[in-house]
Amino acid sequence: MSDPIRVLIVDDDALVRAGLSMILGGTDDLCLVGEAGDGDEVPALVAEHRPDVVLMDIRMPRLDGLEATERLRAGTSPPEVVILTTFHADAQVLRALRAGAAGFLLKDTPPGDLVGAVRRVAAGEPILSPVVTRQLIAHVSDPWADDRKDRARAVLGRLSEREREVALAVGQGRSNAEIGTELFMSVATVKAHVSRSLTKMELNNRVQIALVVHDAGYDQ
Repeated sequence: MSDPIRVLIVDDDALVRAGLSMILGGTDDLCLVGEAGDGDEVPALVAEHRPDVVLMDIRMPRLDGLEATERLRAGTSPPEVVILTTFHADAQVLRALRAGAAGFLLKDTPPGDLVGAVRRVAAGEPILSPVVTRQLIAHVSDPWADDRKDRARAVLGRLSEREREVALAVGQGRSNAEIGTELFMSVATVKAHVSRSLTKMELNNRVQIALVVHDAGYDQ
């Protein structure tokens, strides 16, 4: 058997933490390794417990989830971060995704869906579809949209032609298998292109690739 997925919960609401703990405790392949009531507790707990996935609240009294996510994802070999929120359209959620969070979940997400999302994120899969991404962006005003477009196109310009094709397909929500079929390459080759693209673009995950593709205006 493989090792269980190690999860850290960060939320200032004790009832939310208790509920999430109960959900995670009901599965054999997930293991709750720690809890935090504020973002400023995260670095020490991550260093001590080495979680695979962090469930991160946005609004906390001392250090919010956005800042905690930015600091965490900027480190070496960081865990995946899933944002917990009560709002679909939240500017802070979008900022957290741009900082490297793998997706977001509403706090009233059904237990089975939450467990499935943790499993997917731990496996390196995004839990945020391009449709949801576009809906989120559409509801959050962005006065720097033109600047983002220029920067996004410049970032995509770092890629080879084949890497760019793969990146655009990622931005359109294609899975590795679907990209392989569409572009006539193996899944292993697709993964290699994605990995090289992340390095060249200085990004953390596929969600950020999708955001860059959207910002560049290439996700239609």
